[in-house]
Amino acid sequence: MSGAGWSAAEAPTRLGALLDRLGPEGGPRGIYTSVFAQDAREDAARAARADGPLAGALVSVKGLYDVAGEVTHAGTRFLEKNPAAETDAPAVARLRAAGAVLTGHTAMSELAYSGLGLNDHHGTADNPAWPGRIPGGSTSGGAASVAAGLADVAIGSDTGGSLRIPAAFCGLTGFKPTQSSVPRDGTVPLSDSLDSLGPIARNVEGCAATWRVMAGRDAPDAAPAPLRLRVARGFGFDDLDPQVAAGFEALLAHLRGQGVEIDDTPLPLLSECAAIPPWHLTSVECRAHHETAFQTEAAQFDPRVHARMGRADEVSAVSYRQTLNARTRFAAALSEALDGQALLLPTVAILPPEPRELADDEAFNRLNLMALRNTTLANIGDGCSIALPYRHDGVLLSLMLIAGHGADEALLASARGIEPMLDQDLP
Repeated sequence: MSGAGWSAAEAPTRLGALLDRLGPEGGPRGIYTSVFAQDAREDAARAARADGPLAGALVSVKGLYDVAGEVTHAGTRFLEKNPAAETDAPAVARLRAAGAVLTGHTAMSELAYSGLGLNDHHGTADNPAWPGRIPGGSTSGGAASVAAGLADVAIGSDTGGSLRIPAAFCGLTGFKPTQSSVPRDGTVPLSDSLDSLGPIARNVEGCAATWRVMAGRDAPDAAPAPLRLRVARGFGFDDLDPQVAAGFEALLAHLRGQGVEIDDTPLPLLSECAAIPPWHLTSVECRAHHETAFQTEAAQFDPRVHARMGRADEVSAVSYRQTLNARTRFAAALSEALDGQALLLPTVAILPPEPRELADDEAFNRLNLMALRNTTLANIGDGCSIALPYRHDGVLLSLMLIAGHGADEALLASARGIEPMLDQDLP
């Protein structure tokens, strides 16, 4: 059994048990949209003879990745009529070559355009960690697959938090790497400027091993020095749910009690992030990819997604370029400011809502923005970020670390150092 929790020799047996659990209907609604049963059996047979960090890992695949022989739906109806992909996306091909067993496509927010994970087309998964609540998104089915024990790892995307939000809501670890580290070819984009590809797993080692394979790199010969932690309260601490706020203060006290030094120097630069509207980028860039369907197949869309895409009409070419320029300047300044440091803050400002709380558009939009607020910082800043679960007074919560561009290995080392400190319910 690997340190991340899977075994090459046991892959065929574990896959057989998984397929039995999923049954002919593919398991609970809102998790898997299709199961790669035959291909997975072939993957498992190869994995049983393989040697490598992912040999035998059961990996679910967000529905926006191309998988040979499968239709890439990206959570939509209008893409379901497309022909099946002829080849695997590069990241998928690397996983398969490394011995991963690809189990199936998972449900997601339509076009990855929400941090809450709702999908009326394929269903919204119940949250295995918070029954009766949403799983978060947009990698909703992926997070639910891991939390429900229906996969070891989920691969997904993160445009403004779509790996880290569902990881936080489902009690998992989610890693958004530096955007350029994993090739995005063979995926359905939401925002060319902001999309990153990465994993959700049960622990840091599972995320690290999967990301390295997706990125085509080996583990470093020597572990990098962990980053120094910094809490800069000028961003991400307003309007926290009281349980989130109390849990974070308990976390800081606990980490300091464990000997972790935490710098609490303000970082005024963070205020600039709030002045960069990510919706300029997501609406315009999503429309650029799906304009024909937007204009001719509006009835096939989730109305809330269609409405957000429609906001591209409010953005002039000059405004779009200005937003890109401001983002480039901010990203460079953030990486310089965080040299050797990682920001520590709550992953999400809220606890996972119940579906009834999202029934009207006003409530949905408000909670969607609150879910995305903290995580979006790493996407705007072109950095890397990881969410780690912990409990305070019995409540499942999540902390987030954010580091600058290219600091992925140092960030993972920092997360690996903190992780053992989080295995108790904090008082």
